[in-house]
Amino acid sequence: MSLLPEEKVTHWLTSRTAWRLEDGKLFLSLKFQDFSMAWGFMSRVALLAEQQDHHPEWVNVYNRVDIALVTHDAGGITEKDLELAESISGLLG
Repeated sequence: MSLLPEEKVTHWLTSRTAWRLEDGKLFLSLKFQDFSMAWGFMSRVALLAEQQDHHPEWVNVYNRVDIALVTHDAGGITEKDLELAESISGLLG
């Protein structure tokens, strides 16, 4: 899997305002009503990640979930990251 040009990532981000570029990774920070809702969301993301064989870096603190996507083997952002980000966004409606 090859790295995406910075222009493509920047263009992708222009229509996805919830996502941002942080430390060379696609980053999303979400806040839910409570821990159960945050955990439920993470469970749905975990199923997507398994299906796509691409796993996020993430942190959960009570009702907050922070997700970072990067393809470590490629050393940056690839199509796999954009595809998983799109799938995650789809869960949000």
